[in-house]
Amino acid sequence: MSDTEKFLGFLGLCARAGKLQSGDEAARIAIKNGTAKLCIWDKSASARTQKDIESACKYYNIPYAPVDGDIGSRIGKPGRMVVVILDKGFANTMIKMLEI
Repeated sequence: MSDTEKFLGFLGLCARAGKLQSGDEAARIAIKNGTAKLCIWDKSASARTQKDIESACKYYNIPYAPVDGDIGSRIGKPGRMVVVILDKGFANTMIKMLEI
């Protein structure tokens, strides 16, 4: 199993635990109100979405990473391109996995 597969599997676990929010608007809200501990987006998201989310993360000092792979399907919501992790423990583990 590749590192990407392990990461996406852990992302699914995080979703089942109810410790993430998905969708670009929900992500922006969580980033702005400080509940987001980590932001992840699919590299196939639109350039505007990627730029807007990255800018918000930088402004509010939230760690972030673009990843390859269909994150929407892994969390049970196909088509979603952006997720934020709400739990510090999950976020720290994922940050180590992504080496950011």
